[in-house]
Amino acid sequence: MQNGGMDRFEGHIAGIGTTSGTRLVVGRWAASPFGAFTDVMLEDPSGRRTLLAPDREIADYVQATYTFDDVVLTPVTSTLTSDRLVVDAGDLQLRAGVGGATVLGRLLGLVPKRLATHPRWLALINPVASRLVKGVATAGSAGHGRTEYYGVTSARAISGATATWRGSDLGTLAPVLPPVRFGFSSAPPRPQLVSVTTTIRRPD
Repeated sequence: MQNGGMDRFEGHIAGIGTTSGTRLVVGRWAASPFGAFTDVMLEDPSGRRTLLAPDREIADYVQATYTFDDVVLTPVTSTLTSDRLVVDAGDLQLRAGVGGATVLGRLLGLVPKRLATHPRWLALINPVASRLVKGVATAGSAGHGRTEYYGVTSARAISGATATWRGSDLGTLAPVLPPVRFGFSSAPPRPQLVSVTTTIRRPD
């Protein structure tokens, strides 16, 4: 969604590590300037970063916001139920179990959504965010003079995962370590699924 110089993306982000060393960040967006879509950011054990996006327009926007070594255009579909996330992205296949709310997730649920997703609030709490969750920030540069804000309103544990990438088994669930390097913030080390509103403020 676009509103007064700001682009808003509402949906979920899953951060998942695997025992192979490959880390995955899945964005499943119910509402955005591009409508509903899913994209995947993948960093392999060597540090090579790949974006999987469903079309060129989305790929160009995401590539202008984050840093990748490769961009792959491929149909990306996802299904999210009460206990499972399934992603089909061509050469990437992911099945993840979704558990209950984390302790932080329950605390986040106490903050009214309108406040929890407001850019001013997210800029205010950014200095303490990484102290609460290592490697995580709530505000930072989105490139090209833009500023990005992550407003998380809930967090649920990922209870297990299996994935394949280009025919290779990525192993089972593991922490998201080392931190991913797509943008100013990593996913939390503990694999989880968060409900999030991401706001990107364009220059005046």
